[in-house]
Amino acid sequence: MDSSLASVALGSAPRLLLVSAVAVLVFYLGLAIRRLWFHPLAKYPGPRLAAITNVPYSIDYLSGRQPYRLLKLHEKYGPIVRIAPNELSFSTAQSWKDIYGPRKGHHPFVKAPFYDGNMFSDMAHSIASECDPAKHAVMRKYLANAFTERSLREQEAIIGGHVDAFISKIGELGSAKEGIDLTRWFHLLTLDIIGDLAFGQSFGGIESGKTNSWIEAVIGSMGQFELADTFGRFPWVGKALITLNRGAVDKLLASAREHQAYTVDLIKKRLARDTGRKDFVTCLLEGGEGEKQMSEIELAAHSSDFVIAGSETTATTLAVVVFYLCKDPSLMEELQREVRSSFDSYESINSTNTARLRYLHAVCQEALRICPPVPLGLPRIVPPGGDTVDGQFLPQGTVVSTHPLAATLSETNFADPWKFDPQRWLSPDNRDCLDASQPFSLGTRVCIGRALGLLELRTVLSKMLFKYSLSLVDPTLDWHKDVEMHVLWKKPSMRVKVEPI
Repeated sequence: MDSSLASVALGSAPRLLLVSAVAVLVFYLGLAIRRLWFHPLAKYPGPRLAAITNVPYSIDYLSGRQPYRLLKLHEKYGPIVRIAPNELSFSTAQSWKDIYGPRKGHHPFVKAPFYDGNMFSDMAHSIASECDPAKHAVMRKYLANAFTERSLREQEAIIGGHVDAFISKIGELGSAKEGIDLTRWFHLLTLDIIGDLAFGQSFGGIESGKTNSWIEAVIGSMGQFELADTFGRFPWVGKALITLNRGAVDKLLASAREHQAYTVDLIKKRLARDTGRKDFVTCLLEGGEGEKQMSEIELAAHSSDFVIAGSETTATTLAVVVFYLCKDPSLMEELQREVRSSFDSYESINSTNTARLRYLHAVCQEALRICPPVPLGLPRIVPPGGDTVDGQFLPQGTVVSTHPLAATLSETNFADPWKFDPQRWLSPDNRDCLDASQPFSLGTRVCIGRALGLLELRTVLSKMLFKYSLSLVDPTLDWHKDVEMHVLWKKPSMRVKVEPI
């Protein structure tokens, strides 16, 4: 009796497996049919495979070339592209305003779960990762005073000291035949500045010529966003990775814990030291009336943001400016004429008087357009009840973003978009849609460090071009071909010959 039952069970096993396989196949076939023809986003153009599965999105994202892939998709399909089953990418000026800007009578589009990939997200949210609008507003209030034009002018001597050290160093090292890698040295400069402003001490990069190991860990942690986004779209990938490659996962987790511990230790040392002046940590500690003081973990989470957002984006734009000026010496000559005719001496250059240089401002705006410092479309969620974006009513829960590169390199928005042309920001007859370029985003989430970034750009470029003539050691360098996106840009080496004027 028992043996006969066992025989029946064994005989039915293949049939059970077949039925299970067919059921799974039918389920996914039905899911594909629904997403292609019956989903609320089915009417929007885009690759068919992207409408069915998140696989194309994640492959493009992890490849480092997603901005250029999305640019091609927008060129093919238009200003609205379905890039994943429940996600739309936009490339218009109006979409910037609708998704990120405040609209009277409309609920805000909150941040998508993508931001949970922050290094400290399992313990505390920062101003960059906080999704709750009310909590974000409180955080922003803490920091607002540190980033006003007036407050930054009070820090001018500190910023200027680092810039002067940088100018001296590149003149010393850049005169050799092989030049100097300005991509790397811009990185060291902006890190030293943000270290001093945030923690009351420099990271010493310009002096040593080396990147602090903690800084490398912070920048390297950006890859965690990519993994978190992929695992969020495919939870089984994370489980499989843990099972198949436990050693690599343990190493990643250990690195994250080491970074967290180092950051907290840095905060503890800063709290134990009286800097004698107000820095970003001071602003966070002062908080708002009736608010409890931030914990060390919360301060550490914000500090990681300061280091990344306060250095990488500005360093990218400085490198882009130099690249395009070297590619077209006539543009460099025009900017140098403006700088040298505006100042009698190097010592007279400061952040206040450089603000009146119109051509310099146009050069910076054009660099921010042709290579947006944040290349990722920042995902937001359509609020309850649904809302309109660029004239299209979208159901609640839809993930939307304006893709920076697709917007700024669009022939619909800009004439000859691949040409570096500062005049488009100066000519009254220009018909480009300048509002399609929003390098600092807008609305309540506009980059709080905008004034600091522009101040650094003006000061560094004015002082550098007042003293030096620059030329690429390798004129075949192609910025857009060699750059990659891993949340922020991974920039190519750019060796530049630096010669006194």
